[in-house]
Amino acid sequence: MVETTRGGWHPVRTIALDRLFLPLSRVSIPPRISITIGVAGVGKTTLVRNFVYLWARGQVGKDFSLVLPLTFRDLNTHEKLSAERLVHSVFPHTGESGLAAAAPSKILLILDGLDECKMPLDFSNTVACTDPKKEIQVDHLITNIIRGNLFPEVSVWVTSRPNVAGQIPGGLVDRMTEIRGFNEDEIKACLEEMFPEDHTLSGWVLRQVQADRALYLMCTVPAFCRLAASALAHLSRSKLGPQDAEPWAPRTLCELYSCYFRMALSGDRQEKGKASPRIEQVAHSSRKMVGTLGRLAFHGLVRKKYVFYEQDLKAFGVDLTLVQSTLCSCFLQREETLASSTAYCFSHLSLQEYVAAAYYYSASKRAIFDLFTEGGMSWPRLGFLTHFRSAAQRAMQAEDGRLDVFLRFLSGLLSPRVNALLAGSLLAQGEHQGYRAEVAELLQGCLRPNVAICARAVNILHCLHELQCTELARSVEEAMESGGLAGLTSPQHRAALAYLLQVSDACAQEANLSLCLSRGVLQSLLPQLLYCRSLRLDNNQFQDPVMELLGSVLSGKDCRIQRISLAENQISNKGAKALARALLVNRSLTALDLRSNSIGPQGAKALADALKINRTLAFLSLQSNEIRDNGARSMAEALATNRTLSVLHLQKNTIGPVGAQLIAETLKQNRSLKELIFSSNSIGDGGAEALAKALRVNQGLESLDLQSNSISDAGVAALTGALCANQALTSLNLRENSISPEGAQELAQALRSNSTLKNLDLTANLLHDQGAQAIAVAMRENQALTSLHLQWNFIQAGAAKALGQALQLNRSLTSLDLQENAIGDEGASAVASALKTNATLTALYLQAASIGARGAQALGDALAMNGTLEILDLRGNAIGVAGAKALANALKVNSSLQRLNLQENSLGMDGAICVATALSGNHGLQHINLQGNHIGESGARMISEAIKTNAPSCTVEM
Repeated sequence: MVETTRGGWHPVRTIALDRLFLPLSRVSIPPRISITIGVAGVGKTTLVRNFVYLWARGQVGKDFSLVLPLTFRDLNTHEKLSAERLVHSVFPHTGESGLAAAAPSKILLILDGLDECKMPLDFSNTVACTDPKKEIQVDHLITNIIRGNLFPEVSVWVTSRPNVAGQIPGGLVDRMTEIRGFNEDEIKACLEEMFPEDHTLSGWVLRQVQADRALYLMCTVPAFCRLAASALAHLSRSKLGPQDAEPWAPRTLCELYSCYFRMALSGDRQEKGKASPRIEQVAHSSRKMVGTLGRLAFHGLVRKKYVFYEQDLKAFGVDLTLVQSTLCSCFLQREETLASSTAYCFSHLSLQEYVAAAYYYSASKRAIFDLFTEGGMSWPRLGFLTHFRSAAQRAMQAEDGRLDVFLRFLSGLLSPRVNALLAGSLLAQGEHQGYRAEVAELLQGCLRPNVAICARAVNILHCLHELQCTELARSVEEAMESGGLAGLTSPQHRAALAYLLQVSDACAQEANLSLCLSRGVLQSLLPQLLYCRSLRLDNNQFQDPVMELLGSVLSGKDCRIQRISLAENQISNKGAKALARALLVNRSLTALDLRSNSIGPQGAKALADALKINRTLAFLSLQSNEIRDNGARSMAEALATNRTLSVLHLQKNTIGPVGAQLIAETLKQNRSLKELIFSSNSIGDGGAEALAKALRVNQGLESLDLQSNSISDAGVAALTGALCANQALTSLNLRENSISPEGAQELAQALRSNSTLKNLDLTANLLHDQGAQAIAVAMRENQALTSLHLQWNFIQAGAAKALGQALQLNRSLTSLDLQENAIGDEGASAVASALKTNATLTALYLQAASIGARGAQALGDALAMNGTLEILDLRGNAIGVAGAKALANALKVNSSLQRLNLQENSLGMDGAICVATALSGNHGLQHINLQGNHIGESGARMISEAIKTNAPSCTVEM
């Protein structure tokens, strides 16, 4: 399966092999020029061969009567070719008459491996040729075929690595497909296929791959997966590591390849029953191979040459008998071309880079000239460090990154574990110690103030990791965890940040870059942001131009960002429009947080228009963005067609009744929105009534937040009427409105019949005892509500008694909030009495409820019997020493309470010590707050020691 795009690089769909050259829709036509890209080793040639095999069996490509498979390895053997000879080289008996017999539109010409073409294609300067018999340079021939000057009706399929495919102008490409490589299940299947009789081994290898994110990502490439698995299996079999105990897993790329190198030298390669070579033989073989193949690999890498022919081997002094040895077969592949010549290439590009690094490492200790040019110029100061500096400089200057992995391997050969692996074969024991510190300093010196944070700079951090000098990256990682990134501004720190964004598992899950980025730094980090699933960019003073940059990232085909937070920046409608354009094409983003910006109605309209097309965004927060009624109108229009947005936050946007009515009208049709936050607007009773009408019809919305919206009893009456009919809403927030006892009675009536509402928040209204009592009576019948907030409602003991009676019958409520209500000891005693029999309540909040010692004693008696309450909040009361003793006695027997807040309760040192010593028999309490109780420093020390002794797992705040 491959992913296909049309005229660009943005993935559209997954396409099966039998549909690779078919139209994508009823109105489209088959592609003439198709390109399939994929990284080295991902299986492009395997895909081509599989297609040709299946075509020959009549299973795919049934529209083609003739398929002409060619590789650039074959074409490299020719200097000049005509179009006619090109066809004849594949099918010697097919000439003009053969092509005439097969309609040109029924012919597929395959050109496999554009990246291996010895001359780059030049579409700007190549002379047009329409004569199929005229012999021209091979690269000119291919250019004319792709342009349509030759074989204009023949379909052409080109495969290439991504960085080379750009040689073909996008305007000539009808279909672009990409091979994505293995997923997790395919990696597992590959390992099971490699080790069919040893499930323990395949399981161990899989665990090592999954434990290292960088290794896992590389193992999505099939060729690398097999190479890594072979090395890891050898590691497991040979029990390398301290005292030959449990085999240690490679931590770096060079360690892994050194294991593979060691496996090749030992002749293991999964063959049993063979005697291991002697140490002398191993050393001689490794030195001989590195001296011959290594020189070939190194100079091929420098010259961008990855396919070698016999004349190349002779030019570099490679003995052909050595190439045919078992040892070399682990590194080099041999393939016959159509021109009866032999082509050689390394099994994977990374193997060529590793062998090249091993050669350079060995040669640089004695060479007196620049190894990159082999010129006669010698340096005044000879030695390994001079050559390493040259390699680092060359790698930093190579914009295409072709020397990046080579430099990583070269650095890794100086790490202690690689030295231990290869000592006696390729390396001398302990020789790394003389270079390691200086090489680390040299690498960090490459990150000068004038060096931009680019892929080359990030590669320096990879090199330091290979060297096992990770102090720089670790300091930045610690700063990220502690929120101290803003103080790290040097180029070295910024490069380390870019590196962590690319390789860190924590950053992949969420990268918190709030309060620490400037526009320039963000711009330099853009390529690395693609690797993050969740980005927090809050409070960075970002303005609209930065949104253009982020929009380019979100529009990228490789973008993996799922959640992005841009809260508290300086984004206006222009920035919102840039993000909206990205949402039109983005297929990964599921959550966008823009709270506390200034996008206004126009910005809201741009985002709303994008939501009409976007099918992935599920969460959108526009809190505090001044979108007003016009912005609400735009969002309502989007909700009429959008079917994926499930959470919408519109609080603090000066939306009035008109805006609420527009949203409500849309909710009558929308079924996808699950959560709507409308708090801190001004919708009033008119808006509440409109939403109530929508709730009678809508059966999708689950959470509605109408906090602080000037809703009075009229609006509540409409909402409660809707609750009697609605069977979907589970959470309703009406705090900080103007609900009186009459409105509470309406709510109580709805609670008697509603069976779906689970959370009801009536904090900071005007219920008084009369309203709270009505709610309490309803709770005797209601068996759905799990959370009830009645904080700050002028409730007194009478309502508390009614709630206590309700708790004795209710079996659904798990959280009750009565904070800031003067229920006193009498009310607390009533609630406590219910706790003796109630077995469902897990959280009780009684902050600032005028409770004294008597109320605390009643609660203590209840806790001694209750086995379900987990949270008890009594802060801001006056239970004193007597109340503390009562609670302490309860803690000796209670096993369910996990959090107890006794802050500001006049406990004094005696009361606090009573509570602390009581914990010796309690094994459930996890957190206790004793702040504001006039304990004093000496008392605090005594209590701290008592809790450490009696309950070491309990956290205490004093």
